[in-house]
Amino acid sequence: MNLVKQLGQFPDEKRKEYFNTLPNYSNGKFQNILTTPPLLEGESMTKALLHSLCKVENTSPRLPLPSVITDLKNLQPEENILVWFGHSSYFIQMDGKKFLIDPVFSGNASPMPGFIKAFQGADYYKPEHMPDIDFLLISHDHWDHLDYKTVLALKDKIGKVICGLGTGQHFEYWGWSPDEIIEKNWWETIDIADGFRITLTPARHFSGRLLNRNISLWTSFVLKTPTKNLFLGGDSGYGNHFSKIGEQYGPFDLAIMENGQYNEKWPYIHTLPEQLITEIKELKARNFIPVHNSKFKLAQHPWYEPLELTSKYAEENNVPVTLPMIGEKVDLNQLGAITWKKWWQEYI
Repeated sequence: MNLVKQLGQFPDEKRKEYFNTLPNYSNGKFQNILTTPPLLEGESMTKALLHSLCKVENTSPRLPLPSVITDLKNLQPEENILVWFGHSSYFIQMDGKKFLIDPVFSGNASPMPGFIKAFQGADYYKPEHMPDIDFLLISHDHWDHLDYKTVLALKDKIGKVICGLGTGQHFEYWGWSPDEIIEKNWWETIDIADGFRITLTPARHFSGRLLNRNISLWTSFVLKTPTKNLFLGGDSGYGNHFSKIGEQYGPFDLAIMENGQYNEKWPYIHTLPEQLITEIKELKARNFIPVHNSKFKLAQHPWYEPLELTSKYAEENNVPVTLPMIGEKVDLNQLGAITWKKWWQEYI
């Protein structure tokens, strides 16, 4: 596989000319709302890399993880469901439309084969298992969210790509025509079908597929359908954008929230477990699903810790949480009516 091709392409001059007119773009890069250093003050990348070499127990499962095989190609049209594929990849069928978010089905979250490999049992779903998709949503261009092999294999199944500014350049480089791509800034709204509206909303993170950071935008999404209001979180550290989104677009029936690959040494770009319930409350979400876990090792915490702590904090704060296994159907019409098994505890 051509590494140069996988890297994607920098935004062209026409895009950059437009980006320079935007308040969240300066000095050739997109900017977070709050100052967001990649590491905690006083930390260095060298120290962080050395820390990553320290042995931590249970960063990967000792047994293959469980999954449920759901036939996505033969769903009933009236089913309103979400299916999570591990990490930040998931499928939504809602009110007759099909959405696929951040699919990574190549078995690893890196351009280098065999590096950052999926956990055993966590990689059943492949492009061939996907039905035709009305809308592919990409939160940002990191390798564990935008996978070249996956999107190339899905190309003929996808109606429209919806992404942040600059990310569309990758898709054009990979063969998509501009009229197949909807590329927007934070707070911009698109009416995508009758009764369906998507708004791009801020996240506190960064972008980049190798050395050049922040030349494309990272984003979360608000998905409003005829019957539901959903928040699709992308990757984000805690910040004041959650309360702004909640005030402007909440309450939400469900929020899909990043929860995993965190570290106290980089507290600004990923959510720490103790911050997650605050985010849910500020979003005014009635229920949430924690993702960004259970498929790839990208941080030095036990693989199950994000789910264990999220479950604990949700119970302590009386916040409803949805905890499916990989591939398990979540009935979006029955949120809160199901008691979810703590499936990960059998694999610790």
